[in-house]
Amino acid sequence: MDRPASGSDGLPLTHRAVFAVALPTTLAFMTTPLIGIVDTAVVGRLGDAVLLGGLAAGAIVFDLVFGTFNFLRSGTTGLVAQASGRDDALEEQAVLVRALMIGVACGLLIAFAAPLIAWAGRIFIGAEPGVSAAMTDYILIRALSTPFALGNYALLGTLLGRGQSGTALGLQIVVNGSNIVLSILFGLVFGWGLEGVAWGTVAGEAIGFAAGVALMAWTYGGAARPSLARIMDRPAFGRLLALNRDIMIRTFALLTAFALFTRAGAGIGTVQLAANAVLLNFFLLGGYLLDGFATAAERFVGHAVGGGRRATFVQAVKLTALWGFIFSFALAALFYLSGEALIALMTTAPDVRQVAGLWLPLAALTPITGVLAFQMDGVFIGATWGAAMRNRMLVSLALFVAALFMFTPLYGNAALWASLHLFLLARGLLLLAALPGRMESEFNPAKAGSPSPSS
Repeated sequence: MDRPASGSDGLPLTHRAVFAVALPTTLAFMTTPLIGIVDTAVVGRLGDAVLLGGLAAGAIVFDLVFGTFNFLRSGTTGLVAQASGRDDALEEQAVLVRALMIGVACGLLIAFAAPLIAWAGRIFIGAEPGVSAAMTDYILIRALSTPFALGNYALLGTLLGRGQSGTALGLQIVVNGSNIVLSILFGLVFGWGLEGVAWGTVAGEAIGFAAGVALMAWTYGGAARPSLARIMDRPAFGRLLALNRDIMIRTFALLTAFALFTRAGAGIGTVQLAANAVLLNFFLLGGYLLDGFATAAERFVGHAVGGGRRATFVQAVKLTALWGFIFSFALAALFYLSGEALIALMTTAPDVRQVAGLWLPLAALTPITGVLAFQMDGVFIGATWGAAMRNRMLVSLALFVAALFMFTPLYGNAALWASLHLFLLARGLLLLAALPGRMESEFNPAKAGSPSPSS
């Protein structure tokens, strides 16, 4: 017999319950795209499209690198949440230490490999020499932030797994607020330009990491410590890495799409590359604002699947979709009406402003075409249908690549943005089409033939 719809605390799942999860998560996530906006504004006010193009190219390289390791946050969140549900503080700490070890070790490898990453980035982006030189300078400095950045993933995942969303918001404010302030200080006040922006990122991540470690030490101050043998347990390490394999592939495919978008823009010209870099901040900001509802879907759907509550599952999907679409239309209107002012804030280059204004309507539509994909990702992650999500992402990426290479040579930047909208729509619609079958398999496995939940 199905149980009544309820939230993770057993209370009825209502609009208020959804907002109680979505709002702090949204506030936490929205601080991240503000870094990109401020960095773009700092470099943009130097009035040099080459430097702005170098920032865009360098940032997409790090988006690709960091996005690949996003599983450290997702995997840590899931495992800490399970340990917290069992009231096992020792395992919570063990998961945190394992994630920190993996994150810091991978970050050090990336930092040492910075020259190789810069070389690969120059080949991949294929921009003009000035842009490539600026991108290289940015990469060599920002790579020093990777041990701290990946460590911060583990710290954030632990807080979210423990249900401390307000504290997670505070940590994100420390990390990204320090980044923003120091990027402005180093880039504009000290006059270091693009290199100052990169050093601001390094310092911000380091400050956030130190604050997060201190917070964890205080949180577990009175608890017993896990043994070294428990921390180094090989199967536990394997679970941490394997848990979000499909999420990692999905994220890598998503970032590949944006890397190809940037590369195609570079092929059109430096001014177009810079204009698209400015406009992509609208999409990124909208995505982070809408991700709060995706996170609410992830939490409530996961609770529904774990408790066998089909009614809660359906209610979670409906409520998060409803508010996601309402906010997406509001964001699209906001971006369209205030877009010219925001573009002027982010760059003083007249040619970049003019081109960005021309393509503003297409950029303003991205919250609407992308909201279903964001929300469905939350549903599928919460239900641990990772392989199904991964496979549909790969199909969407294939459609994007086909459209990009077939139509961009013929129709230029219009085809570039149309391909991006196709990619976003395909992701959401393919996942939505799979939802009824996946629900039947999850809540009535005998009737559905008992397939694997992750297929």
